[in-house]
Amino acid sequence: MKIVTFGEIMLRLAPLDYLRFAQSDCLEATYGGGEANVAVALANLGLEAAFVTKLPNNDIAQGAINSLRKFGVNTTGILRGGDRIGIYYLEKGASQRPSKVTYDRAGSSIATAKRGEFDFEKLFKGADWFHFTGITPALSDEVAAITEDACNAAKKLGIKISCDLNYRNKLWSKAKAKEVMSGLMQYVDVLIANEEDSKDVFGISAEDTDLTGGHLSYDGYKKVAKQLVDTFGVKYVAITLRGSISANDNKWAAMLYDTKEYYFSKEYNIHIVDRVGGGDSFGAGLIYGLLNYSDNQKIIDFATGTSCLKHTIQGDYNLISVDEVLKLVGGDGSGRVQR
Repeated sequence: MKIVTFGEIMLRLAPLDYLRFAQSDCLEATYGGGEANVAVALANLGLEAAFVTKLPNNDIAQGAINSLRKFGVNTTGILRGGDRIGIYYLEKGASQRPSKVTYDRAGSSIATAKRGEFDFEKLFKGADWFHFTGITPALSDEVAAITEDACNAAKKLGIKISCDLNYRNKLWSKAKAKEVMSGLMQYVDVLIANEEDSKDVFGISAEDTDLTGGHLSYDGYKKVAKQLVDTFGVKYVAITLRGSISANDNKWAAMLYDTKEYYFSKEYNIHIVDRVGGGDSFGAGLIYGLLNYSDNQKIIDFATGTSCLKHTIQGDYNLISVDEVLKLVGGDGSGRVQR
């Protein structure tokens, strides 16, 4: 099975441990970005994954490509050109202090890409699945059009399409997100959202839910999923359910709706090492499950277990194997030393 993802990979700069930028005299450099994270996670789960983007011809961009190749991601579809790689700065939160992300990605190579640069029919050769997020069309009107070109090409080739809404208010307004994403939904088979995205992008919110207080209504999210299916005609809706106790401790579960039945995973109590990429790893686990299992309960359990384990991994990438996920899903979440 081959999965193609399309989006932006960025240089991530972060103070060590839980230092604030005002305290730090050095920054750790790694790489990450929504669709790149999905590709790495899928490759680590044993599937063939390819990542498509545009990066400049410089050593920093080559480092990003090398980080993908290290984990077996196919990078032959990456175009070279443009002026710069995007950067994001991360200050990790602790206890009641939230994490903060600062973007420096304006004018990046992918954000300034033009229609016609990507030959999606060629890039999708042999592919079974195409994945993108709502971050990519937020980069520019032109990239939104390129994303639609990719979806159109995938649909013509009979390739399944998944989308993680991933609303980012630092990139575009809710009104613009609703306009663009509503147009892209006609191509999507599997829609992924978190407890806030459907409200931010489409104005569809869960009743009896208090995100700040950490209370999520499962019945409310059933209604959200049904509204999304009824509105856009997608075949599956998956929603991650994060109960935030603090920056370090979260409750983590998810729901899958197949237009007929609702399936809920178990809820995990997570002590977080790094939560960035948690949603991307859920998307990867969901894609893996849908490609490999016929039991919807097993699919949502696998996806949730995959993302639970990602929260224990430093950096954007999820470096978890299928066996590790299956052990957790099977009930072994003790964290005891394996000798």
